[in-house]
Amino acid sequence: MSAMPHGDPAIHLAACHRLEISFKLDERTAHSSLDLFKKNTGVIYHMLGIDPSKVTQSPERFREWAVVLGDTRIVSGRHYWEVTVKRSQEFRIGVADADMSRDECIGVNNRSWVFAYSHKKWHGMQANKIIPITNIGHPSKVGLLLDFEGGKLSLVDSDKGSLVHTLSADFRGPVLPAFALWDGELLTQSDLEVPDSL
Repeated sequence: MSAMPHGDPAIHLAACHRLEISFKLDERTAHSSLDLFKKNTGVIYHMLGIDPSKVTQSPERFREWAVVLGDTRIVSGRHYWEVTVKRSQEFRIGVADADMSRDECIGVNNRSWVFAYSHKKWHGMQANKIIPITNIGHPSKVGLLLDFEGGKLSLVDSDKGSLVHTLSADFRGPVLPAFALWDGELLTQSDLEVPDSL
């Protein structure tokens, strides 16, 4: 991995020749209701949140919505990561433009592409369009497959290694893994190769 030539050294560039992406959650972007754990690979929601006066001010931080971004910019290639979702009943997982507004939630604009789980149902979301997704239930873990050049983000049944649903996207610049959470916790696992079946 090489660092971005200009900017924060904590933000890394996902090299196009690698099949895997390695990222952690970026505390500087995390809304005050979210707390990171397990070496910044997990996020937990607290209804009351952290006292805003104890949260480091950052222009990168989401101010209105319980969102956190990953710390690795993706600019090319196919990348796969998994998210343990069994301890949450309401969340969104996907990718967002690195410079999307920190005053909006992921999935409601044309700068983010997500899969949402709420009220025991899955949906794809992009530009505030909601697409129902069936035949997945609530597994303990799901995968996300990003094809940057192909303009696709796919939800993967990680147990079967099969695609569940694919969103079409128009990536105009670097994107980051993105997570929103209103219940329980999510745990990410990156540094995974794209499964052969995909």
